[in-house]
Amino acid sequence: MESHSAPDRGDEAFFNAIESHRVRAFIRVMRSLPADPRCAVCRAPFGGVGGRVMRRFGFGPSRKNPRLCAECFDKGPVGGVEMDIGVLFADVRGFTSLAEAANPRETTELLNRFYDAAVDVLCRHAIIDKLVGDEVMALYLPQLLGDNAAAHMVSDAQELLECAPTEIEIGIGLDYGRAFVGNVGSGEVKDFTAIGDVVNTAARLQGAAASGEILLSRRVHDVARCDMTVAEARTLSLKGKSASEPVLALRRVSPPPG
Repeated sequence: MESHSAPDRGDEAFFNAIESHRVRAFIRVMRSLPADPRCAVCRAPFGGVGGRVMRRFGFGPSRKNPRLCAECFDKGPVGGVEMDIGVLFADVRGFTSLAEAANPRETTELLNRFYDAAVDVLCRHAIIDKLVGDEVMALYLPQLLGDNAAAHMVSDAQELLECAPTEIEIGIGLDYGRAFVGNVGSGEVKDFTAIGDVVNTAARLQGAAASGEILLSRRVHDVARCDMTVAEARTLSLKGKSASEPVLALRRVSPPPG
C-alpha cells in the first residue's frame, strides 16, 4: 500500500489562514443569527435576515461550494501548499453528437441539469474546481471538508452515475495523490485549484472510462478502504504516462436508460 504523508506545517498554516475568522466568539454570534442554511465552517447564515446582513460583509455562499462562505474559501490567501487530495473528473459521453442533434437551448438545459446533479452530489464532500463544457472537476480536500476523502469520492462518483439525467451517459475518473493546492494566478485574477500528476491521471482515467463507468487508480483503492469486490481489475496505457496504470472499474448499479 502506498503511504501518504500527514499534513505538514505549511498545510496547517494555509488552512488556518482560510479559517482565520473562525474563532469561537465569531461562531457563537453566527449561530445566534437567523437562519439556515449556514456555512459548514464558520456557521455564517445564508438564509433569512442574518443571511442578508452577512452577505454585505462577503459571507455569501462560495461559487466553489455553496456549503462554504466566500470568506472561508474564495478569499483565501494567495499561494498554497502541497498536500494529498482526491481528484474526480466526470464527462458527458457523446456530447458532440447530442449537441449536433439538438438546438442550443435544449443542449444548455440538459447541461444545466447535469451540472445541478453534480453540484448536489459532489458539494457535500468536495470543492467544484471547474464546470467546463460537458465536464466537471472536483477536489476532495481532507483538511477542509473532513477526512476519508477518498471513500467519499468513490461513493459520490457512484451516486453521480445513478442520478445523472437519463438522457445522457457519463464516464468518471478518480485518482488520489500529492498536488499543489491553492490560489493560482496574479493579483485579482486568481483561482483556487490543484496542479500535479494526480490531476492529469484522473483526467486520463476519465477519458478512458466507458459510458456508465468509473475508473479509479489503485491509490484510491488503497486509501479509501471501501468494498471493491464488484470492481474489475485492469491495466491501462494512458496517454502521456510512461508506465502502465493498474486501475479498478466500477459500473452503474442500475441499468442504463432506454
